[in-house]
Amino acid sequence: MIPFKLERICTIMEPEAGNEMEVEGVLNPAVTRGPDGGLYLFPRLVAKNNYSRIGIARVKFDKDGEPIGVERLGIALQPEADYEKRINGGGGCEDARVTFVEPLQEYIMTYTAFGANGPRIAVAKSKDLFTWERLGLVKYQVYKEVDFNGINNKDASIFPSAIPSPNGHPSIGMLHRPLFAGTTPEETCEDQGRQMDSHKESIWISYYNIGEDNTFQYAKFTSNHRLALPAEAWENLKIGAGSPPLLTKHGWLVVYHGVHELPDSTEAKRDLCYSAGVMILSEKDPQKVIYRSVKPILIPELPEETIGTIANVVFPTGTDRRDDIAQPNRIDVYYGMADNRIGVAKMEIPDVLPL
Repeated sequence: MIPFKLERICTIMEPEAGNEMEVEGVLNPAVTRGPDGGLYLFPRLVAKNNYSRIGIARVKFDKDGEPIGVERLGIALQPEADYEKRINGGGGCEDARVTFVEPLQEYIMTYTAFGANGPRIAVAKSKDLFTWERLGLVKYQVYKEVDFNGINNKDASIFPSAIPSPNGHPSIGMLHRPLFAGTTPEETCEDQGRQMDSHKESIWISYYNIGEDNTFQYAKFTSNHRLALPAEAWENLKIGAGSPPLLTKHGWLVVYHGVHELPDSTEAKRDLCYSAGVMILSEKDPQKVIYRSVKPILIPELPEETIGTIANVVFPTGTDRRDDIAQPNRIDVYYGMADNRIGVAKMEIPDVLPL
């Protein structure tokens, strides 16, 4: 038995026929409960030439509380800032994660701004999920000669409550995955005998000291620490942070992705597989990983997951704890399917962490 194994519920969203904003896919949604208690998705909507917007949709449930579809409500963000635009007229607001951050009493969105310099992490905030104020690109303090500024970066998510920094300061915590040169899956699969650089092939955790006034006006993270490297065969090419951390009885649950090369892959055509796993981080010391999946909890199996814009991809980006139906140990996981559709699956939090 695989701990935390996901059970698929349905494909909850796919490109809408005739909608030019979705002709190249809907995928990788942020997920959060709104002020009204409703569940909202913020999917990446991909138009022609990979022009991406972040939409907003409300999840529809059946009488038993199972998610069955969405109601489209419009656009949350589209490329407007210079760092979201490309020279050829393209642009990208991609792969959002949204967290209601308790000390700020605001929703914080992290997303990939795909501008002329490549993908970077950007931040926006909102009180109601419908009106968003951009805070700009994330800035970092240099760590042991490792400078994240000017480096491609993706897969960022924010903790929902203040966590202690290594110096004991109440902080906003962020997970992210910098993409240093030579560390993309396509590059690493060409030389699997390489020596890993633990600074450059990791998920990182960074801290923003919120101070006494609980403000987050400018996104600058002053403390950065390595969290996790690729470890198992199913993730040996790359790992990346997925859903925002969710506090459970065992600690902070993070559903993340890992990448490996498929057996029929060739040098001329690299066939990669994106699967999902779980990490549990210590509640009091989130830099400490206390559990991690030895095997994936979800792998591409359905046609919607194995055939698409990018084949063989399940890409978790959001979770919903089902307190609304009195099932707090049930976690619904929303994920991208082959970079084309959105699926939802469910898991149960076990009473005891596996050894």
